[in-house]
Amino acid sequence: MSVQTPQEKELAELIIDCLNLEDVTAEEIDPEEPLFGDGLGLDSIDALEMALAISQKYGVQLRSEDEHVKETFSTLRSLNQFILDNSPAQTA
Repeated sequence: MSVQTPQEKELAELIIDCLNLEDVTAEEIDPEEPLFGDGLGLDSIDALEMALAISQKYGVQLRSEDEHVKETFSTLRSLNQFILDNSPAQTA
């Protein structure tokens, strides 16, 4: 298992909270493992809920029409990197 950064752990906690995942802890989410399908097992409805929570917390807009959205949501690490790259605090 890859080691989470502090930002990835915070994002994992947000995912667990917004999706009410009761059988997993933030520390158990491998930042390199898939979030969907065989990985964490999330689905498209979960992606919508995560996008809303991320938008509210980090001010980052995730758009379904973006050609890179699947790549962005593929792992905890890629999602965290997208937030870091697009956060208003980073671009200001």
